[in-house]
Amino acid sequence: MTSFGREPGHALLGPYQEGTVLGLTSPERANALLLGIIEAASSGPHVEPLAAAVARLITDATATDVCFVHVLDDTDRSLTLAGATPPFDQYVGEIQLPIGSGVAGWVASHREPAVIVERKEEDPRYMPIPALRGTDYTSMASVPMESGPSGLVGVLNVHTVRRRQFTDRDLQLLGVIGRLVAGALHQARMHRKLEARERAHERFAEQVIGAQEAERRRLAGDIHDGISQRLVTLSYHLDAAGHSITAEPELAVEQLALARDLVNLTLDEARAAIGGLRPPVLDDLGLAGGLASLARSVPHFEIELELDDDRLPEHVEIALYRIAQECLQNITKHARATLARVRFRVHRGTAWLEVIDDGVGFDVQPAPSVDPHSPGYGMQSMAERAELVGGRLRVISRRGSGTTIIATVPLPATDADPEDA
Repeated sequence: MTSFGREPGHALLGPYQEGTVLGLTSPERANALLLGIIEAASSGPHVEPLAAAVARLITDATATDVCFVHVLDDTDRSLTLAGATPPFDQYVGEIQLPIGSGVAGWVASHREPAVIVERKEEDPRYMPIPALRGTDYTSMASVPMESGPSGLVGVLNVHTVRRRQFTDRDLQLLGVIGRLVAGALHQARMHRKLEARERAHERFAEQVIGAQEAERRRLAGDIHDGISQRLVTLSYHLDAAGHSITAEPELAVEQLALARDLVNLTLDEARAAIGGLRPPVLDDLGLAGGLASLARSVPHFEIELELDDDRLPEHVEIALYRIAQECLQNITKHARATLARVRFRVHRGTAWLEVIDDGVGFDVQPAPSVDPHSPGYGMQSMAERAELVGGRLRVISRRGSGTTIIATVPLPATDADPEDA
Protein backbone atom coordinates (compact mmCIF):
# COMPACT_ATOMS: atom_id res chain seq x y z
CA MET A 1 0.00 0.00 0.00
CA THR A 2 3.02 2.31 0.22
CA SER A 3 2.83 2.90 -3.55
CA PHE A 4 0.13 5.50 -2.88
CA GLY A 5 2.49 7.70 -0.87
CA ARG A 6 1.15 7.01 2.62
CA GLU A 7 2.56 5.24 5.64
CA PRO A 8 1.11 1.95 6.90
CA GLY A 9 -1.90 2.42 9.12
CA HIS A 10 -3.08 5.64 7.40
CA ALA A 11 -6.16 5.78 5.24
CA LEU A 12 -5.75 5.95 1.46
CA LEU A 13 -5.21 9.62 0.50
CA GLY A 14 -5.48 10.68 4.13
CA PRO A 15 -8.29 10.58 6.66
CA TYR A 16 -11.84 11.52 5.79
CA GLN A 17 -12.47 15.21 6.45
CA GLU A 18 -15.74 16.61 7.76
CA GLY A 19 -17.78 18.02 4.90
CA THR A 20 -15.87 16.05 2.27
CA VAL A 21 -17.85 13.96 -0.17
CA LEU A 22 -15.29 11.27 -0.72
CA GLY A 23 -12.79 9.51 1.45
CA LEU A 24 -11.75 6.17 2.86
CA THR A 25 -11.95 6.20 6.63
CA SER A 26 -9.71 3.18 7.24
CA PRO A 27 -7.04 0.99 5.69
CA GLU A 28 -9.66 -1.77 5.58
CA ARG A 29 -11.86 0.25 3.21
CA ALA A 30 -8.83 1.12 1.11
CA ASN A 31 -7.89 -2.56 0.89
CA ALA A 32 -11.47 -3.51 0.07
CA LEU A 33 -11.55 -0.98 -2.75
CA LEU A 34 -8.24 -2.14 -4.21
CA LEU A 35 -9.23 -5.79 -3.97
CA GLY A 36 -12.56 -5.00 -5.62
CA ILE A 37 -10.81 -3.24 -8.51
CA ILE A 38 -8.36 -6.11 -8.93
CA GLU A 39 -11.20 -8.64 -8.91
CA ALA A 40 -13.20 -6.61 -11.44
CA ALA A 41 -10.17 -6.20 -13.72
CA SER A 42 -9.49 -9.94 -13.66
CA SER A 43 -13.10 -10.99 -14.20
CA GLY A 44 -12.90 -11.00 -18.00
CA PRO A 45 -11.82 -9.08 -21.11
CA HIS A 46 -15.09 -7.25 -21.73
CA VAL A 47 -15.62 -3.49 -21.31
CA GLU A 48 -19.19 -3.35 -20.01
CA PRO A 49 -18.95 -5.81 -17.06
CA LEU A 50 -15.71 -4.16 -15.93
CA ALA A 51 -17.20 -0.66 -16.18
CA ALA A 52 -20.33 -1.74 -14.29
CA ALA A 53 -18.24 -3.23 -11.49
CA VAL A 54 -16.13 -0.08 -11.28
CA ALA A 55 -19.24 2.11 -11.02
CA ARG A 56 -20.55 0.06 -8.09
CA LEU A 57 -17.18 0.09 -6.33
CA ILE A 58 -16.83 3.85 -6.65
CA THR A 59 -20.25 4.67 -5.21
CA ASP A 60 -19.66 2.28 -2.33
CA ALA A 61 -16.20 3.63 -1.58
CA THR A 62 -16.91 7.33 -2.01
CA ALA A 63 -20.38 7.75 -0.52
CA THR A 64 -21.80 9.20 -3.74
CA ASP A 65 -25.25 8.50 -5.12
CA VAL A 66 -24.54 7.52 -8.70
CA CYS A 67 -21.52 6.86 -10.91
CA PHE A 68 -21.17 6.87 -14.68
CA VAL A 69 -18.21 5.30 -16.48
CA HIS A 70 -17.80 6.74 -19.98
CA VAL A 71 -15.32 4.88 -22.20
CA LEU A 72 -13.79 5.99 -25.50
CA ASP A 73 -15.35 4.25 -28.48
CA ASP A 74 -13.25 2.54 -31.13
CA THR A 75 -12.91 5.73 -33.18
CA ASP A 76 -11.48 7.68 -30.19
CA ARG A 77 -13.80 10.55 -31.16
CA SER A 78 -16.64 10.04 -28.68
CA LEU A 79 -17.46 8.59 -25.27
CA THR A 80 -19.96 5.79 -24.73
CA LEU A 81 -21.68 5.08 -21.43
CA ALA A 82 -20.15 1.68 -20.62
CA GLY A 83 -21.07 1.32 -16.95
CA ALA A 84 -23.51 2.93 -14.50
CA THR A 85 -25.13 2.28 -11.16
CA PRO A 86 -28.84 1.38 -11.20
CA PRO A 87 -31.26 2.51 -12.45
CA PHE A 88 -29.10 4.00 -15.19
CA ASP A 89 -27.42 0.72 -16.16
CA GLN A 90 -30.28 0.20 -18.62
CA TYR A 91 -28.80 2.96 -20.79
CA VAL A 92 -25.35 1.36 -21.14
CA GLY A 93 -24.30 1.48 -24.78
CA GLU A 94 -27.05 3.96 -25.68
CA ILE A 95 -25.60 7.27 -24.43
CA GLN A 96 -22.81 8.81 -26.52
CA LEU A 97 -20.96 12.10 -26.10
CA PRO A 98 -18.59 13.53 -28.72
CA ILE A 99 -15.23 14.56 -27.30
CA GLY A 100 -15.64 18.16 -26.11
CA SER A 101 -19.40 17.86 -25.58
CA GLY A 102 -20.85 17.97 -22.06
CA VAL A 103 -18.84 17.86 -18.85
CA ALA A 104 -17.44 14.39 -19.55
CA GLY A 105 -16.53 15.41 -23.10
CA TRP A 106 -14.83 18.55 -21.76
CA VAL A 107 -12.82 16.47 -19.27
CA ALA A 108 -11.79 14.05 -22.04
CA SER A 109 -10.75 16.94 -24.26
CA HIS A 110 -8.80 18.88 -21.59
CA ARG A 111 -7.50 15.84 -19.63
CA GLU A 112 -8.25 17.53 -16.32
CA PRO A 113 -10.95 17.15 -13.62
CA ALA A 114 -14.13 19.21 -13.47
CA VAL A 115 -16.33 19.97 -10.45
CA ILE A 116 -19.79 21.51 -10.32
CA VAL A 117 -21.04 22.10 -6.79
CA GLU A 118 -24.50 23.45 -7.68
CA ARG A 119 -26.58 25.07 -10.43
CA LYS A 120 -24.97 22.86 -13.05
CA GLU A 121 -27.40 24.16 -15.68
CA GLU A 122 -25.55 27.48 -15.54
CA ASP A 123 -22.19 25.88 -16.31
CA PRO A 124 -21.43 26.22 -20.07
CA ARG A 125 -19.83 22.77 -20.06
CA TYR A 126 -23.00 21.04 -18.86
CA MET A 127 -25.24 19.33 -21.40
CA PRO A 128 -28.45 17.79 -20.04
CA ILE A 129 -29.17 14.18 -21.00
CA PRO A 130 -32.81 13.50 -20.07
CA ALA A 131 -32.32 9.76 -19.61
CA LEU A 132 -29.66 10.35 -16.94
CA ARG A 133 -31.89 12.78 -14.96
CA GLY A 134 -29.17 15.32 -14.25
CA THR A 135 -31.59 17.70 -12.55
CA ASP A 136 -32.13 15.13 -9.79
CA TYR A 137 -28.51 15.60 -8.68
CA THR A 138 -27.00 18.78 -7.29
CA SER A 139 -23.23 18.25 -7.32
CA MET A 140 -20.88 16.32 -9.57
CA ALA A 141 -17.21 15.57 -10.09
CA SER A 142 -15.64 14.27 -13.27
CA VAL A 143 -12.09 12.96 -13.77
CA PRO A 144 -10.23 11.46 -16.73
CA MET A 145 -9.29 7.79 -16.68
CA GLU A 146 -5.81 7.60 -18.13
CA SER A 147 -2.42 6.04 -17.61
CA GLY A 148 0.97 6.40 -19.21
CA PRO A 149 0.97 3.29 -21.43
CA SER A 150 -2.67 3.47 -22.54
CA GLY A 151 -3.32 7.21 -22.54
CA LEU A 152 -6.89 8.44 -22.16
CA VAL A 153 -9.39 5.59 -21.84
CA GLY A 154 -12.50 7.35 -20.57
CA VAL A 155 -14.06 9.55 -17.90
CA LEU A 156 -15.50 8.86 -14.43
CA ASN A 157 -18.46 10.94 -13.25
CA VAL A 158 -19.92 10.86 -9.72
CA HIS A 159 -23.09 12.70 -8.65
CA THR A 160 -24.76 13.48 -5.34
CA VAL A 161 -28.30 14.48 -4.57
CA ARG A 162 -27.24 16.80 -1.75
CA ARG A 163 -24.88 19.69 -2.27
CA ARG A 164 -21.27 18.59 -1.80
CA GLN A 165 -18.01 20.48 -1.89
CA PHE A 166 -15.49 18.27 -3.72
CA THR A 167 -11.94 18.78 -2.46
CA ASP A 168 -8.54 18.17 -4.02
CA ARG A 169 -8.31 14.94 -2.02
CA ASP A 170 -11.63 13.81 -3.42
CA LEU A 171 -10.41 14.39 -6.96
CA GLN A 172 -7.11 12.73 -6.12
CA LEU A 173 -8.94 9.62 -4.93
CA LEU A 174 -11.06 9.48 -8.07
CA GLY A 175 -7.94 10.04 -10.16
CA VAL A 176 -6.18 7.13 -8.44
CA ILE A 177 -9.17 4.88 -9.11
CA GLY A 178 -9.24 6.08 -12.71
CA ARG A 179 -5.57 5.24 -13.18
CA LEU A 180 -6.02 1.83 -11.56
CA VAL A 181 -8.80 0.80 -13.95
CA ALA A 182 -7.49 2.57 -17.05
CA GLY A 183 -5.08 -0.22 -17.95
CA ALA A 184 -7.74 -2.92 -17.57
CA LEU A 185 -10.27 -0.92 -19.59
CA HIS A 186 -7.65 -0.29 -22.27
CA GLN A 187 -7.03 -4.03 -22.56
CA ALA A 188 -10.78 -4.64 -22.72
CA ARG A 189 -11.11 -2.07 -25.51
CA MET A 190 -8.27 -3.71 -27.45
CA HIS A 191 -9.93 -7.10 -26.99
CA ARG A 192 -13.22 -5.65 -28.28
CA LYS A 193 -11.47 -4.16 -31.32
CA LEU A 194 -9.77 -7.48 -32.02
CA GLU A 195 -13.05 -9.37 -31.77
CA ALA A 196 -14.75 -6.86 -34.08
CA ARG A 197 -11.89 -7.13 -36.57
CA GLU A 198 -12.05 -10.93 -36.50
CA ARG A 199 -15.81 -10.84 -37.08
CA ALA A 200 -15.32 -8.38 -39.95
CA HIS A 201 -12.69 -10.64 -41.50
CA GLU A 202 -15.00 -13.63 -41.18
CA ARG A 203 -17.86 -11.72 -42.83
CA PHE A 204 -15.56 -10.45 -45.53
CA ALA A 205 -14.23 -13.94 -46.24
CA GLU A 206 -17.80 -15.18 -46.58
CA GLN A 207 -18.66 -12.29 -48.87
CA VAL A 208 -15.54 -12.82 -50.99
CA ILE A 209 -16.35 -16.50 -51.44
CA GLY A 210 -19.95 -15.64 -52.26
CA ALA A 211 -18.85 -12.97 -54.73
CA GLN A 212 -16.42 -15.38 -56.37
CA GLU A 213 -19.11 -18.01 -56.79
CA ALA A 214 -21.57 -15.43 -58.12
CA GLU A 215 -18.95 -14.19 -60.59
CA ARG A 216 -18.21 -17.74 -61.72
CA ARG A 217 -21.92 -18.37 -62.25
CA ARG A 218 -22.26 -15.11 -64.18
CA LEU A 219 -19.29 -15.89 -66.40
CA ALA A 220 -20.52 -19.45 -66.97
CA GLY A 221 -23.92 -18.06 -67.94
CA ASP A 222 -22.37 -15.45 -70.24
CA ILE A 223 -20.22 -18.07 -71.95
CA HIS A 224 -23.09 -20.56 -72.26
CA ASP A 225 -25.76 -18.11 -73.38
CA GLY A 226 -23.51 -15.90 -75.50
CA ILE A 227 -20.18 -17.21 -76.72
CA SER A 228 -21.11 -20.92 -76.83
CA GLN A 229 -24.42 -20.35 -78.61
CA ARG A 230 -22.82 -18.05 -81.17
CA LEU A 231 -20.08 -20.57 -81.86
CA VAL A 232 -22.73 -23.24 -82.45
CA THR A 233 -24.57 -20.91 -84.85
CA LEU A 234 -21.24 -20.08 -86.49
CA SER A 235 -20.64 -23.76 -87.17
CA TYR A 236 -24.08 -24.01 -88.84
CA HIS A 237 -23.26 -21.08 -91.14
CA LEU A 238 -19.89 -22.56 -92.04
CA ASP A 239 -21.50 -25.94 -92.74
CA ALA A 240 -24.11 -24.27 -94.94
CA ALA A 241 -21.42 -22.32 -96.77
CA GLY A 242 -19.39 -25.50 -97.31
CA HIS A 243 -22.36 -27.35 -98.77
CA SER A 244 -23.37 -24.54 -101.10
CA ILE A 245 -20.02 -23.11 -102.14
CA THR A 246 -20.12 -24.86 -105.55
CA ALA A 247 -23.85 -25.20 -106.17
CA GLU A 248 -24.97 -21.80 -104.82
CA PRO A 249 -22.01 -19.41 -104.57
CA GLU A 250 -24.20 -16.43 -103.64
CA LEU A 251 -25.66 -18.33 -100.70
CA ALA A 252 -22.16 -19.33 -99.63
CA VAL A 253 -21.04 -15.70 -99.68
CA GLU A 254 -24.09 -14.73 -97.59
CA GLN A 255 -23.40 -17.47 -95.04
CA LEU A 256 -19.72 -16.49 -94.78
CA ALA A 257 -20.73 -12.83 -94.19
CA LEU A 258 -23.04 -13.92 -91.39
CA ALA A 259 -20.27 -16.09 -89.97
CA ARG A 260 -17.88 -13.12 -90.04
CA ASP A 261 -20.38 -10.99 -88.12
CA LEU A 262 -20.78 -13.74 -85.54
CA VAL A 263 -17.00 -14.02 -85.16
CA ASN A 264 -16.72 -10.27 -84.49
CA LEU A 265 -19.59 -10.34 -82.03
CA THR A 266 -18.16 -13.38 -80.23
CA LEU A 267 -14.76 -11.69 -79.97
CA ASP A 268 -16.41 -8.64 -78.41
CA GLU A 269 -18.20 -10.82 -75.86
CA ALA A 270 -14.99 -12.71 -75.08
CA ARG A 271 -13.12 -9.44 -74.52
CA ALA A 272 -15.93 -8.23 -72.24
CA ALA A 273 -15.76 -11.46 -70.23
CA ILE A 274 -11.99 -11.16 -69.91
CA GLY A 275 -12.35 -7.51 -68.90
CA GLY A 276 -14.73 -8.54 -66.16
CA LEU A 277 -11.99 -10.67 -64.63
CA ARG A 278 -9.06 -8.30 -65.10
CA PRO A 279 -9.28 -5.01 -67.03
CA PRO A 280 -6.53 -5.30 -69.69
CA VAL A 281 -6.19 -1.53 -69.80
CA LEU A 282 -4.57 -1.62 -66.34
CA ASP A 283 -1.73 -3.75 -67.72
CA ASP A 284 -1.13 -1.39 -70.62
CA LEU A 285 -1.84 2.08 -69.22
CA GLY A 286 -1.97 1.72 -65.42
CA LEU A 287 -4.64 3.08 -63.14
CA ALA A 288 -4.74 6.55 -64.73
CA GLY A 289 -5.38 5.07 -68.18
CA GLY A 290 -7.89 2.63 -66.77
CA LEU A 291 -9.84 5.39 -65.05
CA ALA A 292 -9.81 7.49 -68.23
CA SER A 293 -11.10 4.52 -70.23
CA LEU A 294 -13.73 3.85 -67.60
CA ALA A 295 -14.90 7.48 -67.74
CA ARG A 296 -15.28 7.29 -71.54
CA SER A 297 -17.58 4.30 -71.14
CA VAL A 298 -20.10 6.34 -69.12
CA PRO A 299 -22.19 8.47 -71.49
CA HIS A 300 -24.89 9.63 -69.08
CA PHE A 301 -23.12 12.63 -67.50
CA GLU A 302 -19.97 14.69 -67.90
CA ILE A 303 -16.86 13.43 -66.10
CA GLU A 304 -13.88 15.64 -65.29
CA LEU A 305 -10.57 13.84 -64.71
CA GLU A 306 -7.53 14.80 -62.63
CA LEU A 307 -5.20 11.81 -62.84
CA ASP A 308 -1.57 11.32 -61.87
CA ASP A 309 0.48 8.88 -63.96
CA ASP A 310 1.91 7.04 -60.95
CA ARG A 311 1.93 3.25 -61.17
CA LEU A 312 0.87 1.32 -58.06
CA PRO A 313 1.15 -2.32 -56.98
CA GLU A 314 -1.15 -4.45 -59.10
CA HIS A 315 -3.53 -5.36 -56.27
CA VAL A 316 -3.92 -1.68 -55.28
CA GLU A 317 -4.65 -0.62 -58.87
CA ILE A 318 -7.33 -3.29 -59.21
CA ALA A 319 -8.95 -2.33 -55.89
CA LEU A 320 -9.07 1.40 -56.72
CA TYR A 321 -10.29 0.71 -60.28
CA ARG A 322 -13.16 -1.43 -58.96
CA ILE A 323 -14.04 1.21 -56.37
CA ALA A 324 -14.19 3.88 -59.10
CA GLN A 325 -16.25 1.51 -61.27
CA GLU A 326 -18.75 0.95 -58.45
CA CYS A 327 -18.92 4.69 -57.78
CA LEU A 328 -19.73 5.53 -61.40
CA GLN A 329 -22.32 2.75 -61.54
CA ASN A 330 -23.98 4.14 -58.40
CA ILE A 331 -23.98 7.64 -59.88
CA THR A 332 -25.57 6.32 -63.08
CA LYS A 333 -28.26 4.37 -61.21
CA HIS A 334 -29.11 6.67 -58.32
CA ALA A 335 -27.55 10.14 -58.34
CA ARG A 336 -29.27 11.89 -61.27
CA ALA A 337 -26.04 13.85 -61.62
CA THR A 338 -24.92 16.10 -64.47
CA LEU A 339 -21.26 16.23 -63.51
CA ALA A 340 -18.78 13.95 -61.77
CA ARG A 341 -15.10 14.40 -60.97
CA VAL A 342 -12.60 11.55 -60.70
CA ARG A 343 -9.30 12.43 -59.06
CA PHE A 344 -6.32 10.15 -58.54
CA ARG A 345 -3.04 11.20 -56.97
CA VAL A 346 -0.18 9.89 -54.90
CA HIS A 347 0.94 12.19 -52.09
CA ARG A 348 3.15 11.58 -49.06
CA GLY A 349 3.17 7.84 -49.49
CA THR A 350 -0.61 7.49 -49.87
CA ALA A 351 -2.74 6.83 -52.96
CA TRP A 352 -5.88 8.99 -53.07
CA LEU A 353 -8.96 8.30 -55.18
CA GLU A 354 -11.86 10.74 -55.06
CA VAL A 355 -15.16 10.43 -56.95
CA ILE A 356 -17.44 13.45 -56.54
CA ASP A 357 -20.86 14.04 -58.09
CA ASP A 358 -23.42 16.85 -58.03
CA GLY A 359 -26.38 14.50 -57.74
CA VAL A 360 -29.23 14.21 -55.26
CA GLY A 361 -27.11 12.68 -52.49
CA PHE A 362 -28.37 10.44 -49.71
CA ASP A 363 -28.26 10.08 -45.94
CA VAL A 364 -25.20 8.07 -44.98
CA GLN A 365 -26.21 5.21 -42.70
CA PRO A 366 -23.93 3.88 -39.91
CA ALA A 367 -24.59 0.33 -41.08
CA PRO A 368 -24.51 -0.86 -44.71
CA SER A 369 -27.83 -0.98 -46.52
CA VAL A 370 -29.34 -4.35 -47.32
CA ASP A 371 -31.51 -2.93 -50.11
CA PRO A 372 -29.85 -3.68 -53.48
CA HIS A 373 -31.67 -0.67 -54.96
CA SER A 374 -30.22 1.71 -52.37
CA PRO A 375 -27.20 3.92 -53.23
CA GLY A 376 -25.62 2.73 -50.00
CA TYR A 377 -25.77 -0.94 -50.99
CA GLY A 378 -22.36 -0.96 -52.69
CA MET A 379 -20.61 1.09 -50.00
CA GLN A 380 -19.77 -1.95 -47.88
CA SER A 381 -18.11 -3.79 -50.76
CA MET A 382 -16.12 -0.68 -51.66
CA ALA A 383 -15.04 -0.21 -48.04
CA GLU A 384 -13.99 -3.85 -47.87
CA ARG A 385 -12.00 -3.55 -51.09
CA ALA A 386 -10.14 -0.60 -49.58
CA GLU A 387 -9.57 -2.40 -46.27
CA LEU A 388 -8.31 -5.51 -48.09
CA VAL A 389 -5.35 -3.48 -49.45
CA GLY A 390 -4.78 -1.73 -46.11
CA GLY A 391 -6.76 1.42 -46.92
CA ARG A 392 -10.01 3.01 -45.88
CA LEU A 393 -13.10 4.48 -47.50
CA ARG A 394 -14.86 7.70 -46.49
CA VAL A 395 -18.37 8.61 -47.66
CA ILE A 396 -19.61 12.20 -47.47
CA SER A 397 -23.20 12.82 -48.56
CA ARG A 398 -26.54 14.20 -47.58
CA ARG A 399 -29.78 14.62 -49.45
CA GLY A 400 -29.65 17.41 -52.00
CA SER A 401 -25.91 18.06 -51.85
CA GLY A 402 -24.22 15.35 -53.93
CA THR A 403 -21.80 12.65 -52.80
CA THR A 404 -18.06 12.41 -52.29
CA ILE A 405 -16.27 9.05 -52.03
CA ILE A 406 -12.64 9.13 -50.87
CA ALA A 407 -10.47 6.01 -50.86
CA THR A 408 -6.97 6.23 -49.38
CA VAL A 409 -4.37 3.47 -49.44
CA PRO A 410 -0.94 3.78 -47.76
CA LEU A 411 1.82 2.57 -50.06
CA PRO A 412 5.07 0.74 -49.35
CA ALA A 413 8.12 2.98 -49.13
CA THR A 414 9.26 2.05 -52.63
CA ASP A 415 5.93 3.26 -54.03
CA ALA A 416 5.80 6.52 -52.08
CA ASP A 417 5.63 9.95 -53.62
CA PRO A 418 9.11 10.97 -54.86
CA GLU A 419 8.62 14.32 -53.13
CA ASP A 420 8.90 12.51 -49.80
CA ALA A 421 12.32 11.08 -50.53
